[in-house]
Amino acid sequence: MKTLSIVGTDTDVGKTFVTIALANYWQNYRSNRDLSHQFSLSIFKLIQTGTGDVEIYNRLFAETNLIEIIAPLRLTTPVAPPVAAQKEGKTIELGKIWQAYSLAQQKSDFVLLETLGGLGSPVTNELIVGNITADWRLPTILVVPVKLGAISNAVANVALARSLKIDLKGIILNCTQPKAEAKIEDLTPPDLIQSLTQVPILGTLPYIENLTDSDKLGKIVANWDIELMLPKQKVA
Repeated sequence: MKTLSIVGTDTDVGKTFVTIALANYWQNYRSNRDLSHQFSLSIFKLIQTGTGDVEIYNRLFAETNLIEIIAPLRLTTPVAPPVAAQKEGKTIELGKIWQAYSLAQQKSDFVLLETLGGLGSPVTNELIVGNITADWRLPTILVVPVKLGAISNAVANVALARSLKIDLKGIILNCTQPKAEAKIEDLTPPDLIQSLTQVPILGTLPYIENLTDSDKLGKIVANWDIELMLPKQKVA
C-alpha cells in the first residue's frame, strides 16, 4: 500500500488535521526505523476550491524537503468543484489529476490523498468522491467529527463505501472543538459506531490548537491502530 485516502463524512470535519497528524507521524515513523534511507511523502489534494488546505500544508511543511504538496487543480470559488468550474469557465480534467497522482506514487514512498467533502460530494457532474476512491482503488479511512448527528453520517458514508466496494480501513474520530473529547461517549460512542457499521475505530484525534507541535501529533497517532493505515516497515 503506497497511498492512503482520507475522506470525511462531510465538509469541515477535520480531514486536513488528520492528514497533518499522519504526515508528522510518517516522518518520525520512518526516521526512527531506518536511518539509512530518507523516506519521502506526498500530500495530494484531489481538488481544492477556495483557499485553505493547500495553504496550511505549505505553511507547515515548507521547510521539509521530504514532503511534497501537490494540488493539480485549484478553483477559486469555495463551492462544489463542478459548480466552481462552471462559474470560472474551467473544465475538471480527471485524466490530468490521475496523471499527477500516478507521478506522485512513482516519486514518493507514500502518498496521503485528501479528498473533498464526504464520499457523496460531487467531483464532476457525473462522479462523486466515492467513485474516484473506488475506481482508483484507494485504501481509505473515514474521518468522523465528534458532534451531534455524526453517527447517522458515519453509517450513511460507510453504507455508500460498502456499496462502491471501497477498501475502507477504519474510522478516525476527530474532536473539532475544544470540549469535544469529553463528549465522545455521548455524541460518537465508539462501540455503537463499530456495531452499526462493522468498521473499526482506529483512533481519536483530540482538539489540537498548535498544529506545529509535530512531537505531540506524532505521539497522538502512535496510539492509533497505525498498522492498518501505513505501509509496513521493510525488514532488511
